[in-house]
Amino acid sequence: DHLIPDSEQSKVTDRVSRRLIRIYQLYSRTSGKHVQVLPNKKINAMADDGDVHAKLLVETDTFGSRVRIKGAETGFYICMNKKGKLIGKTNGLGRDCIFTEIVLENNYTALRNARYEGWYMAFTRRGRPRKGSRTRQHQREVHFMKRLPKGQEPALPGLHRPFDFVRFPFSQRTKRARFQSQR
Repeated sequence: DHLIPDSEQSKVTDRVSRRLIRIYQLYSRTSGKHVQVLPNKKINAMADDGDVHAKLLVETDTFGSRVRIKGAETGFYICMNKKGKLIGKTNGLGRDCIFTEIVLENNYTALRNARYEGWYMAFTRRGRPRKGSRTRQHQREVHFMKRLPKGQEPALPGLHRPFDFVRFPFSQRTKRARFQSQR
């Protein structure tokens, strides 16, 4: 039985291990919309909750933090070119199409590109992609929240990790209850 030290493990993508595919939407903290992969291979964060182009297939290897993100509708992977621009590709095997999920203290997730160290997926307030070379982990533009597509419940309720999926905005009822208790 061979063991790989943790530091080495993140560099190795084990082709034998079972790939885990999850479906979710990525909510952009800055644009207030969801990341979408369009048929023209363009990527932006302008989609509404439940939009067909906002449904993303996220392939994880067993180590969990390294992911490939593919538009469920278009089949294009979200990749980063050498200029730091987000592009859609039909083949997502390169390291430019692999992102490391980093869960931040504020429970947002940042997605760092595996090929271009220190470059993150990021979007402006208007939902336009930001060049990876201009991004840092602490910036709001790189903060995302994983959300289940509208109307889709977790396959096995209670089995997903805490903070994996956050449901918001709060329902009107909770808002009303909170408002009345403050009077």
